[in-house]
Amino acid sequence: MRELVERKTDRGGSVTVNLRESTLAWLQARGHVDARQYEAGERLRCDFERAAVGPSVTMRWDPAPRRAGGAPLDPLDPSLAQIAAKRRFDAAIAAVGGGLSDILWRVVCAGEGLTAAEKALGWPSRAGKLVLCLALDRVADHYGLS
Repeated sequence: MRELVERKTDRGGSVTVNLRESTLAWLQARGHVDARQYEAGERLRCDFERAAVGPSVTMRWDPAPRRAGGAPLDPLDPSLAQIAAKRRFDAAIAAVGGGLSDILWRVVCAGEGLTAAEKALGWPSRAGKLVLCLALDRVADHYGLS
C-alpha cells in the first residue's frame, strides 16, 4: 500500500515520498544495500519493535488469542516475548560495535534518512551509507545470514 505525500527539499523543490516505505527499503530499491543487508536490517527492526524499546502507550488493549479451552495460543507470554526480543536486539547491537551502531539505529530502527542521520551525528555527506553497509554486514553475520 502506498501513502504518497509531497515534501519540500532544502533547495526549494519538492519530492514525492511514500510514507509506508522504510528508509532501508528505499536504499535497497535503489541498489545501495543488498538483499542480505536488507534482511539483516529488517530482522533488527523487527526485534526492536517487538522489544517495544521505542515510545508506546502504557496499556495493551489487544486481547491475547486463546484456544477453545482458554489456554493462550502462543506458549511464550507477551512479556517474555518482549524480553526475548530485547535480548536479541541488544546482542545484535553489541555485535555491531559502538562506532557503527549509531547510524544503524537511526536509519533502521528510528527510520531517519541518511542525510538526517549524518547531520545528527556530525558526519560528512555520504559517509553514512558506507558505515551503514558495514554495520548491516555485521548484523547479517550476527544473525547467521548467508
